[in-house]
Amino acid sequence: MFKDVEHLIRLAAVMAIALVAFVVLRAAIVPHSFGQYGHYRGAAIAEIAARPIGFAGHDACEGCHSDVVDQKKQGKHVVVACEACHGALAKHADDPGSVTPAKLDTAVICARCHEADSAKPKWFPQVLTADHSGGLACDTCHQPHSPKIETQKIETKTKAEGKQ
Repeated sequence: MFKDVEHLIRLAAVMAIALVAFVVLRAAIVPHSFGQYGHYRGAAIAEIAARPIGFAGHDACEGCHSDVVDQKKQGKHVVVACEACHGALAKHADDPGSVTPAKLDTAVICARCHEADSAKPKWFPQVLTADHSGGLACDTCHQPHSPKIETQKIETKTKAEGKQ
């Protein structure tokens, strides 16, 4: 029926060798727990659970810092978790005396969310930090937990600085 059957046999042999090589290589590379609970590595759950806890959660922060909670309730940052700006502080929550959180550089922290970017929604407060602040840290004019500037406070601050 076929004139040169040897070519087809060679092609079939090459395909069989490639298939065997693929199966062996896949067995060597893909972890054994892959697919155990879905399309990911099942052992990853235990590995992640074994890591030390880094974040305390906002409930732990609010338990001790109720004054800050009251400030946040009056401002736009009420929905922002404490550790989004302050970092992972589970060790501080466990033993407040042993770990003192560092003073934040508000010029850097605030710019992470509020630097002007055309990809952000127009309603989201955005600034060009280089033009907006003149090099000053954001907390010079804004209180980070309730960042809206109250003109009365600015006028009072300006008058007090003028008297000195």
